[in-house]
Amino acid sequence: MTILLFIVGLAALILGAELLVRGASRLALTFGISPLVVGLTVVAFGTSSPELAISVQSAWSGQADIALGNVVGSNIFNVLFILGLSALITPLVVHQQLIRREVPLMIAVSLLLWALAADGGIERWEGILMALGLAAYTVYAIRASRRETLEIETEYAEALPDKGSAWDRHWSVQTLLILVGLALLVIGSNWLVDAAVVIARALGVSELVIGLTLIAAGTSLPEVATSIMAALRGERDIAVGNVVGSNLFNILGVLGLSAAVAPVSLHVSPALLAFDLPVMVAVAVACLPMFFTGNLIARWEGGLFFAYYLAYTAYLILLSTRHAALQTYADVMGLFVLPLTAVTLAILAVRHWRQRRLL
Repeated sequence: MTILLFIVGLAALILGAELLVRGASRLALTFGISPLVVGLTVVAFGTSSPELAISVQSAWSGQADIALGNVVGSNIFNVLFILGLSALITPLVVHQQLIRREVPLMIAVSLLLWALAADGGIERWEGILMALGLAAYTVYAIRASRRETLEIETEYAEALPDKGSAWDRHWSVQTLLILVGLALLVIGSNWLVDAAVVIARALGVSELVIGLTLIAAGTSLPEVATSIMAALRGERDIAVGNVVGSNLFNILGVLGLSAAVAPVSLHVSPALLAFDLPVMVAVAVACLPMFFTGNLIARWEGGLFFAYYLAYTAYLILLSTRHAALQTYADVMGLFVLPLTAVTLAILAVRHWRQRRLL
C-alpha cells in the first residue's frame, strides 16, 4: 500500500506539473503577460502553497523553528537542488529581466530577512510589511509585463510555437488547468512525503535524517516537478522564474503571513541565525554571477549548484549527529571549496563583462 501511495503521489506530481505549466503558459498568451512573469507569480506562488500551509500553521501553533526553518530550507533547496537539476537536464536561458530586477530583489529580500532576524525575532508589524511588499511587487511585475508588447510577442513566438490545439485557448479552461494542476501538486507532494517517510523508517533510517532530508524537501516537491517539467517542455522562463518567484514569495508572503498570525513574535534560533540564514543569503548572491555569465545556466553550473546542495545536506547530518568528521569537513569546505568557487565565478563574470564591452 505504501509503495502504491508513493507511485500515485509521483504520478500526481508529474501530471499536476504538466497541467500547471500548460495552463500558465497559455494564460500568459491570452492576457498579454510574459511567461516569465507568470512563472514569477502564478506558478511560483501556487507551488509554494505547501510552504505557506505548513509555516502559517506552525506559527499559529507557536512552532517558530518549523515556520522559519521551512522557508530558509526551501529557499536553499529551490536554488541549489531545483535549478541545479533543471540545468543538468537542459541548459536554462536566463531572461535579462531576472538579472536586472528579480535576482537583485531576491538578494535584497534575503538580506532584509537576515537583518530582521538579527535581534532574535520577527515582529507582527514586520510580517505585515513583508506581505504588503509582496502585493506591491506582484502588481508592478504584471503591469510592467503588459507594457512590453513587442518583446512579449517575440517571446511567445519562441516559447509557445505549437498553437494547433484549440481546446485550451479559452481563459476559463486555462484557469481550470492551473487550479487542477496546483491541487494535484499539493496532494501528490503530501502522498509522496508520507510514503517516503514510511519507507525510510522501514529501512531503518533515523527520524533525524528523515526530518533533515525528506520533510525539508517535501514542501518543495511542487517546485521540483514544475521546474523540471517546464524545462523539458522548453518553457525555460517558467522554470527559472518559478524558483526565483518562489523564493520571493517564501520570504515576503509565507514568512510575512506567518509573523502576522503568530501569537507572539517569531523567535529565531541562534543556530538558524549563525548558519542557515547566511547560507541562504550566499546562495541568493551566487545566482547573480551565475546568471550573468552568458545569460545561461550551463550544465556544469547546474552540476555545481546540485553538488553544493548535497554538501549542505551532508554538513547538516554531520552537525546533528556530532560526527567526528564534522570539523575536518567544515575546514575543507570553508578554506578550499567555497573560496575556489567564489574566485571561479568572479573570474567568469569579469571575463563575460569584458567580452560584452568589446562588442
